[in-house]
Amino acid sequence: MRRLWLIFAQTVTVSLAVLFVVTTLKPEWLGKHAPAGAGVVALQESSPATAAAATANSYRDAARKALPSVVHIFTSQKVKARRNPLFDDPVFRHFFGDSPEGEGPKTSGLGSGVIVSPNGYVLTNFHVVEAADQIEIALSDGRNLDARVVGSDPESDLAVLQITESKGKELLLPAITLGRMDNVAVGDVTLAIGNPFGVGQTVTMGIVSALGRSHLGINTFENFIQTDAAINPGNSGGALIDGQGNLIGINTAIYSRSGGSLGIGFAIPISIARDVMEQIIQTGSVTRGWIGVEAQEITIDLAESFGLPDTSGALIAGVLRGSPADAGGIKPGDILLAVAGRPVKNPQDMLDLIASQKPGDTVAFRLRRQNSALDTNVKIGKRAPQRRER
Repeated sequence: MRRLWLIFAQTVTVSLAVLFVVTTLKPEWLGKHAPAGAGVVALQESSPATAAAATANSYRDAARKALPSVVHIFTSQKVKARRNPLFDDPVFRHFFGDSPEGEGPKTSGLGSGVIVSPNGYVLTNFHVVEAADQIEIALSDGRNLDARVVGSDPESDLAVLQITESKGKELLLPAITLGRMDNVAVGDVTLAIGNPFGVGQTVTMGIVSALGRSHLGINTFENFIQTDAAINPGNSGGALIDGQGNLIGINTAIYSRSGGSLGIGFAIPISIARDVMEQIIQTGSVTRGWIGVEAQEITIDLAESFGLPDTSGALIAGVLRGSPADAGGIKPGDILLAVAGRPVKNPQDMLDLIASQKPGDTVAFRLRRQNSALDTNVKIGKRAPQRRER
């Protein structure tokens, strides 16, 4: 019995030793394979199922959808060399001749843009291409193409470019999908895509912090989307997209004390950008209504002095003589309450409502004059193009 036990023990010992050697040196003999790139320590790796679950919480699909449509814009401007005052001296010119008006070095700038049409139309900010003599578009696939300015609208800080085709070749440009502002609400996830500081295409994430931001002193016509997605210099003209990769805004400005992002960025809603773009493509400019009044906000003190129930409306502070407002009987001191049946909340509302009217149309205006309601009709004039103050 003892002999059988010794034989059994020796057999088990030899078998374990053989199994250890085979497992260490030849695991494939046992139908097992060493893990690829096995390290010197034990590591935990996610399974395919875990990776799939992580994808559901990612915005990679939205970014992948929109990234090819966002471009880098490089601009250059020729600077005329300053003429030396000595060349205005006749004696100096007699001995040395006239000096030609040469050109100095070129100044360059950069920004971002969004391809909105396979025809090569690109939306960007006016301040990105303002005074540019040459514009070059860098696509995400590495192509560099020239572009021209189709038209611009300084008052909304928008411009439309068109990429110029080369030798009749088809460009095959990836146009972004436009979103709808009706579907955008505070708290929605947003991604900002652009070329901050010229480092290359970058995606940042945040949420819609607020809608309808105005009175910021950035543009004449303001109705911004506010977001905390990081927007930095170079992001101007880039895309603000939703969680599905649809374009909902054109990144325009930031609130900053240092020049970098502080979590307060502003984008022009796609509803406004689309309207401006279509007018520019169709006519080369943007047409807005005008009646020739100057308005101011109604404060609580003003409301009390005028005996008003609230601060809604716009106080007409001045009327240009001979203007449509003058012809329609609007007078200084009137309070504008509604335009074409739509209520006026403040002077910015008034400006937007009048600007949206078609020049030549006769529109109903509702006023308050000396505590009495008054209705009048005004024939809308055409707003003259304005240059943005720098």
